Amino acid sequence: MSPAWPVAPRALLLAAFDQLLQPERFKDHGPNGLQVEGKAEVRKIVSGVTASLALIEAAVAAKADAIFVHHGLFWRGWDGRNNGPVVGWMKQRLALLLAHDINLYAYHLPLDAHPELGNNAQLGRRLGLRADRYFGENNLGFLGSHGGVADGPAGSSLDSAESLAEHVKNALNRPVVLVGHAQKAIKNIAWCSGGAQGYFEAAIAAGADAFITGEISEPQAHYAREMGVAFIACGHHASERYGAPAVAAHVAAQFGLTHEFIDIDNPA
Repeated sequence: MSPAWPVAPRALLLAAFDQLLQPERFKDHGPNGLQVEGKAEVRKIVSGVTASLALIEAAVAAKADAIFVHHGLFWRGWDGRNNGPVVGWMKQRLALLLAHDINLYAYHLPLDAHPELGNNAQLGRRLGLRADRYFGENNLGFLGSHGGVADGPAGSSLDSAESLAEHVKNALNRPVVLVGHAQKAIKNIAWCSGGAQGYFEAAIAAGADAFITGEISEPQAHYAREMGVAFIACGHHASERYGAPAVAAHVAAQFGLTHEFIDIDNPA
């Protein structure tokens, strides 16, 4: 008897994610792919940014068979070759996944880098930015210009650091940090989602007038002032809300599966 709605084997989903994101190209901070094995057949995928307890609980309530995230459970030291304690938050999250037989797929740098569906590409799309060059390791940094303000009034301008920061704030619906001269003329805009403040010097070298990322650390404020390049920090979580649902929806559509994005609010 055929199933009442489409299903996809767990391994076939993994192959589809791997083919799309090519994790073998990246030296990453942890394992990419299937991090927790659940049921053999998947009907519904829930996507989110981080495999937090709140997301797993929401996926259980949504009757998901698989979760697809950017930030998984296992990082360096938790890669299947090294043992670690399953206590506290790790025990809670794993226990809930295993109790409900839910698969957990996680992709870190490969999800950032995908040129159309990844975090950087989707953040650029959200902000109305058009990339024409790339920089940094694995071409994770995007560099280009604005192609008009997404969802903005006709004639909106992003010609100054201040107007660009205001646009980012409105597009992502959260406060941002701007360091640098507010009225600096902006032509070339670089961006890299998440905790990519370490890419700032590479963005400057690539010719950026402004750099957008999720976080700022102490050195970047000095670089921005001394080098005359605006730095805009818009929140790690806020800058990475778009890649996971884009990829999960794309793969779900290939197999006719149900997909739901669940955004667990995070002020960081």
